Amino acid sequence: MKRLMSTLMATAVLAGATLAAKAETVNITVAAGHPPVFRWVKHTSQTFIPTVNKALEGSGISVNWSEQYGGSLAKVGGVLEAVEEGLAEVGLVSSLFEAAKLSPQNVTYFTPFVSSNATAISELMDKLHIENKELRRSWEDNNLEYLGAAIGIDDYLLMTNFPVKSLDDLKGKKIGAPGPAVNWLKGTGAVGVSGNLTTYYNELKTGVYDGVIVFATAAVPGKLYEVAPYVTKVGFGAQYAGGIAANKDWFDAQPEALQNALRRGGVAQREEYHKDLEAAISASLETMRANGATITEVSPEFRMKWAKGMENVAKNWAAQLDGEGKPGSSILSAYMDAMRQSGATPVREWDKE
Repeated sequence: MKRLMSTLMATAVLAGATLAAKAETVNITVAAGHPPVFRWVKHTSQTFIPTVNKALEGSGISVNWSEQYGGSLAKVGGVLEAVEEGLAEVGLVSSLFEAAKLSPQNVTYFTPFVSSNATAISELMDKLHIENKELRRSWEDNNLEYLGAAIGIDDYLLMTNFPVKSLDDLKGKKIGAPGPAVNWLKGTGAVGVSGNLTTYYNELKTGVYDGVIVFATAAVPGKLYEVAPYVTKVGFGAQYAGGIAANKDWFDAQPEALQNALRRGGVAQREEYHKDLEAAISASLETMRANGATITEVSPEFRMKWAKGMENVAKNWAAQLDGEGKPGSSILSAYMDAMRQSGATPVREWDKE
């Protein structure tokens, strides 16, 4: 009996030693240029990281996370490079601020007036990344592994320090817009200036801008209604603004359990982020109204006039990418076809003109 007990104890000790030997702690730095006040960054802490940790239970792998947000490691537009170079293993990469390196990912920003459904657009873009090798190649060419967590952005608004009753009101006005969205102002007479959420408030306050193109759920935490109280619902549409990516060299060297956990985290973040987003859109508009903002919606005729007055920026963008050996026209067609199949009714058929 004593010999049996000794054998069992020895076996238990050996098993414990084996598990200890297999146990591994992985250090992961996750970076974002925007601060946690913005929903996609908040959900990295609240959804992505806990999901990854949960998925790793029982695998012998644990993660020591270092969260570097709000430009502490990389500013807006600098996260891709930080992850590419290995300064962070994982990052929230804003594709709209990476026009050169992630140009195919910006298809939605070159096709305004298509759909206001941010959830549908984000699901579609993550699906296209799975199905379309050409779309994934943009990330891989920059040593990144796309993990999903598509950041859908709610319907963009025009917020100004002057009332907008017609397109003539925009002539000569300086309007800040993110990345490719500057193109939406072509044909309006406004002067488009490239900008981002981290600077809008001060630039409006100091008169650098007369207005900005922004979405409701970011306008509220940024308190933009204080400096641009005229909110015009033009119907530019919801957009895809990027997602979560990992350094590819690092990712490929990780155990399959960790790779799968990171991907699961990406799916969970997209789903929870958009549940949160959908609930917040109407609340954000009400908050702005309660704080003195004047909210108006343009007529279908106004919207059509704006859309028709633009040059076909989508076709120009696609042709430029085609000339660079990138999948411009094919991505444009795939996206527009998928949106129409999902029930969207574009104000303008960008791919068919």
